Amino acid sequence: MAGRTGHGRARRAAAVAVIAAGTVLATPGTVFAALGGLEPKQPLVADLGTGGAPCASGAERPFVRSVPQLTARLYGPGGGQPGEVSRVSGEFEVWWQGEGGAEERVTMTTTPRPDTTPFTWQLPGEIPDGAVVSWRVRAVNDAGASAWSSEGAGAPCEFVYDRTVPDAPVVTSSDYPDDGTWTPGVGVRGTFHVTAQAEDVTAFSYSFIGGPLKTVQAGPDGSAEIRFLPEKSGSQTLSVQAEDRAGNRGPSTRYTFRISTGPAPVAQWKLTDAAGSRSAAAETGSAARAGAGVTFGASAPSGTPLTSTASLDGSGHGFLTPGAPAVTDTAKTFAVGGWVRPGRVDGTRTALSQDAGTARAFTLGLTQVAGGPKWSFSVGGARVTGGLPETGAWAYVLGQYDAETGTARLYVNGRAAGEEVAAVPVAGEGAFQIGRARGAQGYRDRWQGEIGDVRAYDRIVVASEVEDLATRAARRLGHWALDTAPGGLAPEEGGGAPLKLGTGASLYRLDDPCDPLDLECGWDFPLEADGDGHLRLDGVAGHAVTDAPVVDTSGSFTISVRVRLTDDAPTKPMTAISQGGEHGDAFKVRYDPENFSWDLVMSHADEPGAPETVLSRIEGPDGNQGIGHRLTVVYDASVKQVSFYVDGVKLGEGGTADFAAAWKSTGGLQLGRGRTADGWGEYLHGAVDSVFAYEGVLSERDINHLPWLLAAGH
Repeated sequence: MAGRTGHGRARRAAAVAVIAAGTVLATPGTVFAALGGLEPKQPLVADLGTGGAPCASGAERPFVRSVPQLTARLYGPGGGQPGEVSRVSGEFEVWWQGEGGAEERVTMTTTPRPDTTPFTWQLPGEIPDGAVVSWRVRAVNDAGASAWSSEGAGAPCEFVYDRTVPDAPVVTSSDYPDDGTWTPGVGVRGTFHVTAQAEDVTAFSYSFIGGPLKTVQAGPDGSAEIRFLPEKSGSQTLSVQAEDRAGNRGPSTRYTFRISTGPAPVAQWKLTDAAGSRSAAAETGSAARAGAGVTFGASAPSGTPLTSTASLDGSGHGFLTPGAPAVTDTAKTFAVGGWVRPGRVDGTRTALSQDAGTARAFTLGLTQVAGGPKWSFSVGGARVTGGLPETGAWAYVLGQYDAETGTARLYVNGRAAGEEVAAVPVAGEGAFQIGRARGAQGYRDRWQGEIGDVRAYDRIVVASEVEDLATRAARRLGHWALDTAPGGLAPEEGGGAPLKLGTGASLYRLDDPCDPLDLECGWDFPLEADGDGHLRLDGVAGHAVTDAPVVDTSGSFTISVRVRLTDDAPTKPMTAISQGGEHGDAFKVRYDPENFSWDLVMSHADEPGAPETVLSRIEGPDGNQGIGHRLTVVYDASVKQVSFYVDGVKLGEGGTADFAAAWKSTGGLQLGRGRTADGWGEYLHGAVDSVFAYEGVLSERDINHLPWLLAAGH
């Protein structure tokens, strides 16, 4: 080591630049002041760094996992004043206690450079692991050397080079044991205890399968807790690594546990009781007494398992109550929800609540805000509002309080509505109420309308569960396979209204004779798996139409069709499918050759020149090759949104748009043409196959499985 030190001194001597008084060494744009006979200024500790960390010593010294680079700002005789740039060298000195207790030192001197530039030294790899390493620096010029940065008011910089990784931590959990058992858990938070196996562990990096990498700080005892909210059932694995002061991460501990479905509601009333009943049977909890203003046997939301609901007349007798709380502790996490259809949306209308003395712990229903009525969920003094209640329209509403985050959320028809708000709950051990809320002068804010399938949970209801609770299965209205057309009528497979083929429309079948001279002959084949034919349209007048509307365009609907364009360079817009009124189309899907796109066009009114909402997907023309594209339109009236799918794919945010201008069309379903300013036009030149129409919103999964849904009877 002595040889290394001597070599350092030799390099330093060779590196010192001698600048004669009055001599100016310059690069373009730079002027160096030569202050003859003056030594550089002492470096400041505040201007020094170790591997990106500021200079520190003692308990503040950094721990690094790689040999660091030292950095310094040095000052010539002018002290770094404007206009007084000098050339200096930086002399670094590093020392530590060797294995035998003897001090070892290494030095290095940089080449001369302007004192406005940073001076650095990448330390050699021989720096020992685990030792406290000290260092200092000084500036050198032809007149001599400055004081060391450690002298006077300064101090040596220190660091510890630590390349030893910590051992894998120990993970345990009583909530979700790693013993092969299935634990009821969806929506129930659990705690995992992590314990370090080394004294210098400061944090733990962890991730759950499918989740992001996160970090939790270790406590003074080297342990930490990880909280986890399961959002789906199945086997799950937690991977944890210990991280020490230097940032070294050790091997992972993998902790596997099994999650079953979430616990059932703590209280539930389907409200499907027989007409004339004076109480509602409970699936869980106590039966609910019904006031005289409650009538059972009311209609239920279509597409749900409910067969009937309870109708409340909005009077003082229109309520149900079990006479006991449904949520036993409103200071803890809970959720309440159900199907509701308001008969009135004026004022404040409470569907569900729970008494808290002469007030209420929470309420779920609708209220009036700027702009009109909104769905509402209140906890304590906090309220979250969102969604648009409509008279006579079913909605699934659910309010949720999360005690861990201290926030309240509202869901309408399976989606978050409004903004999550901070809430401070109040004790509410009074009776649960359906159709009214407690006030200082008695019960008030009474519900008028229908309510069904009321549930209360003592856990988080995760997003997928909320979506499932709110799902209304789409009902198929029609399927036209377009394989045959006896008498010019393509039948609906369930016996419904046929599609009438107009001039320029014909059915192609795989077993039809084929003219070898027909350019289309060699390429034509069935487009879909549900048959062996399809509809050909000539692009001049070809179309097919039903006598009456197929879908109610003012409500939720799904329309899907397979289309292949014949041309490889279309010259005009062409409509594949539409349904409208006298002057315009409530919806139409057309190909726009100018933009090379399939467009969904939603008209805001049955009026000439009405505004339109357009969603687009870039696609080149087919040129009569391949199987074309499946085009699907979904309108969800419950949230006033329209979505457009091409081959089962919705393009992110651009595939969905708000649309509150839906109107009820009076015309039949059209294949191959749409309304224009001059009447019927935009005739399609191509092939159309396998048309589906549904009342309601078809799920993305089902959209991707058309037409195989037929085999399942959907």
